[in-house]
Formats: sequence, structure tokens, C-alpha cells
Amino acid sequence: MDIRNKVVIVTGGASGIGRSLARRYAAEGARAVVVADLHLEQAQAVAQEIGGLAVRCDVSKEADIQALVATTRQHYGRVDAYLSNAGILGRKGGLELDDPLWEAMWHIHGMAHVWAARAVVPEMVERGEGFFLVTASAAGLLTIVESAPYAVTKHAAVAFAEWLRIAYGRRGLQVACLCPQAVQTAMVTGDGSSAGHDGILPPEKVADDVVQAMHNGQFLVLPHPEVAQYFRNKGQDYERWIGGMQKMHARHAQDL
Repeated sequence: MDIRNKVVIVTGGASGIGRSLARRYAAEGARAVVVADLHLEQAQAVAQEIGGLAVRCDVSKEADIQALVATTRQHYGRVDAYLSNAGILGRKGGLELDDPLWEAMWHIHGMAHVWAARAVVPEMVERGEGFFLVTASAAGLLTIVESAPYAVTKHAAVAFAEWLRIAYGRRGLQVACLCPQAVQTAMVTGDGSSAGHDGILPPEKVADDVVQAMHNGQFLVLPHPEVAQYFRNKGQDYERWIGGMQKMHARHAQDL
């Protein structure tokens, strides 16, 4: 799918990966980029920089997503690409974490993608063309021992992206699933730096990979190529993989 002259929505667009996606899509010639974020002032700064439109949106609420799509249609008439990118890190832990955190994760990492697809996919299918990105995580293909709700809900994100591609991939909808490891964002590093984080990638590199996947019709976007090998290892010997992750969890527990 060609980005030029397309109308693009980016959620979580005020910072990190979302900001880099908004900048890159604008540079690629999108007709309009709508920067959606819970933090309106930051979204406005990005929108002003790229000549886009800022919209406040809490993706944990379906009504906000519906309003975001309606506002985009009011301004630009259509939605060609929806980059469902917003996410939260939460806190480390497992069974002891309270229900509100689990529920927030379910809404933002799971239902937000469902609600967005519900709002935009029918028009894309009717038109015979559209692009829908689910930002998941390598944790959705593998896992993350530090946080049960993050791992579980990112698995859900990958599963929904798979289903969407299977159900609509032959009806004009291109679906991609972004699964990076650590990215140089404030959510991951606290200050947006790469200090002390081995293998961390700048968000601009991640945006490059998403654009390339859109051009190529690729489903799985892996900015860290080693994730593909880890995923193969998991599939080839699941029991051994589980054992290795148990050892990693034990080391993590000792570090706490």
C-alpha cells in the first residue's frame, strides 16, 4: 500500500514509537496524519511539527476511539491507515497485581485494537484497500518474566492481529503486527536515552520497519531480527524454551 495521499491515524502519537510513525508517514507524503494521544498538548506539538491534526484520545474507552475516527472523517473524509500503537508498561509483578492494572492492560493492549478495527475496517474492506497496524511486542510472541499482565495482554494483541489478517487479508485489508524488543522511549528507559540498555533501538528505526512492511505487505514486523530466531526456538522445542524462561525468571526474582 502506498502512503502518498493517504489519511493516517496514529494512536500514542505524542511520543516514542507513535511520534516517529507520525513523522515518518508525514515525510512519506501522507495527505493527513492525525496524532491521537491521551496527552493533548504533546500531541499538538507533534501535529504542528508535521502539519497534522491532534486529537485527545483515551484508547481504553471505545467512545473515544469512535470520536477519533469520526473527527478524522469530518476533516478528511476517510481513514486509509490506522496505526493502533498506544500502550502502557504498568508495573512489575504477577498474581499480586490488582485488578485495575489488569483491566487497564486488557483495554489498552487488547480491546483498543478491537474497537479501532470495528470503527475503520468495514470502510476499508468496502473500499478494497486499507492498512491496520497492531503494535504488540516481542513479549507477545515470547513472554516477559517481569510482568504477567504485560505478557498476557501483548499475546492477546498478536492473536487479534493474526485473526484480523486471516479474516480480512484477502478482502483488501493489509494487517501488520509490530513486535519489537526494547525501544528508546521514555516508557522503556524513563528518560528516552539508551544508556544502560543493550540492544535498544531508536524509534525511528522501528518506524522505518513499519513503513517497509506496509510497502511489502508483510505481517510480522520484527525490528530486532533475533526475535525471529527466539520464536523459532520456542516452536521447535517448547518444553526446553519453557525451562529456559523458568531459569530467567529465577534470576530475575533473585535480583529483586
